[in-house]
Amino acid sequence: MKNFGDQEDPISEINVVPLVDIILVVLIIFMVTAPMFMKPAIKVNLPKASSGESQEETQLSITLGSDGRAFFNGSLATDDDIRIKSAEKLAKNPEIQAVIAADKDVPHGRVVSVMDIIKTVGVKKFAISIDKK
Repeated sequence: MKNFGDQEDPISEINVVPLVDIILVVLIIFMVTAPMFMKPAIKVNLPKASSGESQEETQLSITLGSDGRAFFNGSLATDDDIRIKSAEKLAKNPEIQAVIAADKDVPHGRVVSVMDIIKTVGVKKFAISIDKK
């Protein structure tokens, strides 16, 4: 009869418990640190609305910050820059859509003036970006 302490064969199995522990620790580290890197570069406090659809691919993205600065596709732009860049994009795609994301503290007149700039270039489709309630 064999005793448990008298093993003749070496242990040839891989113990995966330490590997699983390490992977779980790394997963937790990524879960904790990921939101720190996913912060938007441009702070905009969008108005909330219960209706609205998500826009997967935005051709023209104009963001108006609460401080009055305008951003065209993520980069700081003046009204003339918006006009020129919109005309360039429209020349490449005549069915282009402009999506305007304005902070809720931006005056209505500023949003209308940006929409007018884009409309004078020839863009016919507009959308306003919101946060769902």
